[in-house]
Amino acid sequence: MTSNLTKRPSLLWFDLTHDRSTKELIAQFEGTCDCKLAKNSALPIGEKADMICMHFDRPDTPGLRLLLEIKRSTPGIPITMFTVQHSEELAVWAMRSSVWEYMVLPLSLTEKSRYLTAVVQLCELRRNVTDLRKTMLIDHSPTLPDSIRLTSGHQKHQALSNIMLYIEQHFRDSIDQRDLAQRCGMTTFRFSRLFKEANGLGFTDYILNKRMNFAKELLDNSQMPITSIGYEAGFKDPSYFARAFKQFANCTPSEYRLARQVRATAAAQLAQDENITEALESLIESLSG
Repeated sequence: MTSNLTKRPSLLWFDLTHDRSTKELIAQFEGTCDCKLAKNSALPIGEKADMICMHFDRPDTPGLRLLLEIKRSTPGIPITMFTVQHSEELAVWAMRSSVWEYMVLPLSLTEKSRYLTAVVQLCELRRNVTDLRKTMLIDHSPTLPDSIRLTSGHQKHQALSNIMLYIEQHFRDSIDQRDLAQRCGMTTFRFSRLFKEANGLGFTDYILNKRMNFAKELLDNSQMPITSIGYEAGFKDPSYFARAFKQFANCTPSEYRLARQVRATAAAQLAQDENITEALESLIESLSG
């Protein structure tokens, strides 16, 4: 009989990639862990996994919401988030969501070894120690990606990390840059300079881009009046929204929506034509038989 001390960690994997590549990632861990792929991205009832591993290539809203739902439904099982697409905002979100580990792919041999050692230690403590507070003794802090670790300005950029989630949640509201600078313990000038250095855009342009992308999502996926979409995206003046959108997308909101509808209609017509063609070919085949 296998003792708790020698039992391999069990990892339950969720494939949230667009190219369904999780099996390739799982293969890197099968030599050390027992790996199981969740079916239909659903948590099996009564699952006793030691770790839930959620694999993203490009994290999207449904996938991140699923992560939160799984965390709420199984608070006793830690979650590791594997992602190809990485940003400071995403890392902050994962931290705030109490994800046990945040791993950026592809993994180096050092990162993989460090992670597996931490998982084994965690599983041993969870199975054999009643005081789970001792799990905090495990050093599973990720090493910094080379692109960040080798940058001399990394430490000063870290000061902005605490307000990125706030911006993500409130970009449609009136955000005072001076207030955010105070939250970071900086002058407005220093905050503005570091924000652009860290994000590639000035604060105002960054907020404008967030609002415009949000407006495009509403234009794509809702029938809301364009004026209402402008208000929802944080624009109090419909005329300014129209001008800003045209500068951003090279067309007015109405033209953008119309083009989207034309593309959708064309795609639906193409699908219908393909179905008709298949039906005719099937009929001809049956008649010739």
